[in-house]
Amino acid sequence: MKEIKAYVHANRIGELMAALKSSNAWGAAAVDEHNLTVYVVQGTLLPIDDRERHFSVELGDEVVNEYKLELVCDDGQVDGLVQLIRTVARTGQATAGWVYVTDVREAHRIQ
Repeated sequence: MKEIKAYVHANRIGELMAALKSSNAWGAAAVDEHNLTVYVVQGTLLPIDDRERHFSVELGDEVVNEYKLELVCDDGQVDGLVQLIRTVARTGQATAGWVYVTDVREAHRIQ
């Protein structure tokens, strides 16, 4: 089992969520195996335009409101999901975000 974490620009998250949920990898397993979570975070991605630039008083620096997506999936679904994220989250910039894949050692259902 793997966890995919992706950091993407806000203007890409809606289309990315729709693409993930309509992908073959998403449909290949039961919905409760995917554990998709999305957070609004302040990060340091290069802003696409001035509307994305914000100054954080707490952090004392310029930040961009971006989205962090976390998705748990079977090992065999990782390549397809990562490629889909990398394709749909593109903005035209050299670096439009990041995708990380880590091992999940254990998972326990709360009943």
